[in-house]
Amino acid sequence: MPVVDVDPDELRRLTDHEEKSDDELIDDLFALGLEFEGETEDGDLQLEFGPDRLDRLSVEGIARSLRYQYGDDRGVYVPNTNDPDWTIEVDESVPNERPYVTGAVIRGVDLDEAALDSLIQLQEKLHATMGRKREKGAIGIHDLTMLKGASYREDGESRNSITYRGVDPEGDRFVPLDANAEMTPADVLTDHPTGETYAPIVRDYERYPAIYDEIGLFSFPPVINGRRTEVSTESRALFVELTGTDQWTIDRMCNVICYALDARGATIEDVEVEYPDGTLARPDFEVETKTVAHERIEGLLGVDLGVEETVDLFERSGLDADPDGDGDAYEVSIPPYRTDVLHPLDLVDDVGRAYGFNELDPQYPDVATVGGRHERSKLEAAARTSLVGLGFEDLLNFHMISEAENYDRLGVDPGTAVVGGGDPVTITEPYSEDYTMLRTWALPSLLMVLENNTHRAYPQDLAEIGLAARADDAENTGVAEHRTVAGVLARHDASYEDAKSRLAALCHDFDVDLATPATDHPTFIEGRAADVVIEGDAVGVIGEIHPRVLVEHDLELPVAAFEFRLDALE
Repeated sequence: MPVVDVDPDELRRLTDHEEKSDDELIDDLFALGLEFEGETEDGDLQLEFGPDRLDRLSVEGIARSLRYQYGDDRGVYVPNTNDPDWTIEVDESVPNERPYVTGAVIRGVDLDEAALDSLIQLQEKLHATMGRKREKGAIGIHDLTMLKGASYREDGESRNSITYRGVDPEGDRFVPLDANAEMTPADVLTDHPTGETYAPIVRDYERYPAIYDEIGLFSFPPVINGRRTEVSTESRALFVELTGTDQWTIDRMCNVICYALDARGATIEDVEVEYPDGTLARPDFEVETKTVAHERIEGLLGVDLGVEETVDLFERSGLDADPDGDGDAYEVSIPPYRTDVLHPLDLVDDVGRAYGFNELDPQYPDVATVGGRHERSKLEAAARTSLVGLGFEDLLNFHMISEAENYDRLGVDPGTAVVGGGDPVTITEPYSEDYTMLRTWALPSLLMVLENNTHRAYPQDLAEIGLAARADDAENTGVAEHRTVAGVLARHDASYEDAKSRLAALCHDFDVDLATPATDHPTFIEGRAADVVIEGDAVGVIGEIHPRVLVEHDLELPVAAFEFRLDALE
């Protein structure tokens, strides 16, 4: 989960609640779903939150949520914007891989050190989350006074324009941030630390994205800005530009930036984006609406609410609610910085938080049944107990993973018949490159834990019982899921025999027959791997991890491992 560093003094000032102690702020933030993770050396609060509320990636956004919670602010707030004085012209030479741009002009901003640090943190947190490490969206913030727009007249008024277009890799030169000499875009990707980090995004483009003013190239998105337009505490007017692969995404990222700066007293000015086939007015502060039934709110929260009370709770969530004539449903207005409201259930969640989840009274469901463990859950609990008894430390890992961790680092090809080689169940719009698919087996997760635990003492005997999945058109959901059992033994003398003895003891506890005929598997050493055959069915694999895989995970000790389907123990 994202963690944001927040200066408590800034938070008190922006909420206008100087009387709040740090402990009181932490309690109030927890009610919003922000968990306190500790303090930095400078005394900043470290807050972890769900990645859906991107408007809380800065102290300004968190302060806004607290003001609503305290009742100091109510309803939807949309900043006023001034008429456009700047235009972004989109040239036809823009790379097809990154065709979209948006932006805004910010005037009258007061950037002290705290405000500038907050703005930079917000920029980088948006890059890491919604921008997907700048691949889907990247933000450039520039000192407006250092830009010279190409002047032209429209409707009798003077306008300034900049141009978003493509540039040859060895084309125009500029001085990037943290550099003292001019460089071509190609030079930046090879000779600049930031360029090396983000080079994979644009390296294969025939032409690179670039933004020009009348003087020349000043921004190389999504890699780095030019030094000429660097923002400092002396900056009082800013030009915010965002480029990306999706217009909706960069527009919403722009909104979050604009609202944060508006909270510090800045004025927002529109920018016109001129595409070859039409013109857009940005930032896009359109207010969306969704409808939710009163009965659904009461049913999910388990409380009786009057219409006026429900409207009040919506307003204390930063929303506006217009009840129909009978009060049976509400048309709810959603501010443009809320990227998380996708369904009426999200609105019910807001009402619940405004009401106070701690104020809800637990109720027994109105059904004539008694709960109990499912047979699968009983089997899983019994297997977990046996593994712990055999000396394994029980783990619980994420079921989501990346293709590189699931396949590449273990030498497994997707779609093959080996254990772990099933077709991936991928996420269409993942928030992070680290979690793009459901894992096809659990062994990669255990090796990642070992990789992160190299500073811990050995031996390390780890086991997990968890979900694995693969794409399967024969299933009505298109996904075949199963529970898998995996174990690793990391020690100086770990061997195939150690892993098999543990596996044999586990099978003995469940009174099932085990056989281990030799097999080949790319993750394991040739001649030191076998199929796991239980009651005559091949259900897994066991062996010694290949040195190539160990080196890939920075492991300097031998590792023996096994993995098989949990249902084989039934």
